[in-house]
Amino acid sequence: MTSTLFNTPIDRRNTSSLKWDKYKDQDIIPMWVADMDFRSPPEIIDALHKRIDHGVFGYTKAPESLEQIVVERLNNLYDWPIEQQWLDWTPGLVSALNVAVRCCAEEGEHVIVPMPVYYPFLLAPPLGNRQMLQIFWRRKDGNWELDWDWLESHITDDTRLFMLCNPQNPNGRVLTRDELEKLEEFCRRHNLVACSDEVHCDLILDRSSQHIPYASISDYARDNSITLMSPSKTFNVAGLGCAFAVIPNPELRERFRRTRKGIVPDPDNMLVGYTAAEAAYTHGEPWRQALLEHLRENHDYLLQRIKGMPYLDMIPHQATYLAWIQCDIPDVKRPQEFFEQAGVGLSPGAVFGDARYVRLNFGCPKATLEQGLDRMEQALKEL
Repeated sequence: MTSTLFNTPIDRRNTSSLKWDKYKDQDIIPMWVADMDFRSPPEIIDALHKRIDHGVFGYTKAPESLEQIVVERLNNLYDWPIEQQWLDWTPGLVSALNVAVRCCAEEGEHVIVPMPVYYPFLLAPPLGNRQMLQIFWRRKDGNWELDWDWLESHITDDTRLFMLCNPQNPNGRVLTRDELEKLEEFCRRHNLVACSDEVHCDLILDRSSQHIPYASISDYARDNSITLMSPSKTFNVAGLGCAFAVIPNPELRERFRRTRKGIVPDPDNMLVGYTAAEAAYTHGEPWRQALLEHLRENHDYLLQRIKGMPYLDMIPHQATYLAWIQCDIPDVKRPQEFFEQAGVGLSPGAVFGDARYVRLNFGCPKATLEQGLDRMEQALKEL
């Protein structure tokens, strides 16, 4: 199943693909944005055909059956019992991040953001005229750890929100229960709400790691959190625009909804997204398990190749299909441009907060990954 589904090349040229059109008519393999080169599960495609054949595309609320399966899924996969009324649907995670910033902090107040991180985290506070306070990821003993000591010495009295990305994008960390309990204790002591982006929670590669929703840690975490999830990354349906926030606290949930009103499209504009999400969560588990096997194989192959190249280094990832690669290439200040000239389009680490890195998307057929790595290795050899 893995070989058939995930190693068959799909020609995405001339489809207005953001990922592929960036290098239109150029001999550059796009391995940048978080968009896999796989067909989505056939059950999603069939459900979309059926909905399109109906021919009426009016305003549509989230189906009761979809919300029920989300409740069941979070309980079954993550031992997190939630209530249906806690759900708030949104067309995407990025808009929800910005809404969370604006509903939890006033203009001029501080929001804690991990660094490096998925770049919309870095944009949300300044876009809302909020101040950003960083907590840094540090390399220690072959792993990534959050620098709590630095944050403790820099936190301000007007800090209101902790923005979490778990599993972490781009370094692929999955926070342990001990780490989440430390975060909860910090938030409780400083009276903070946590907005936890958990969009990659279904893509755990390391079999010894387990995703634990932050909101499930304690009563305080439950009542002072906004958890963001979506089928978009797991089932490769990002272009359909469907995500949800889990907000148990009714006052916080109402504040979130009031803040988004008139700015973010209402949930009744997500007809095809709802259709895809329900099909994914109802029928997509065999496909997801096969995907995980493919991503694990790609990850291990990528790690082996990177370790064998001069000037590059990579810590094994616990989750996601996005590799965070350190580049210490002599006389090269912009490694993304260096590899782009070699025919491989990667994401520049600078946009995530560290210009020494590049991010590589290995959610592709293995042959594509091999070709991209061959080009990277050849470019390094020619230095």
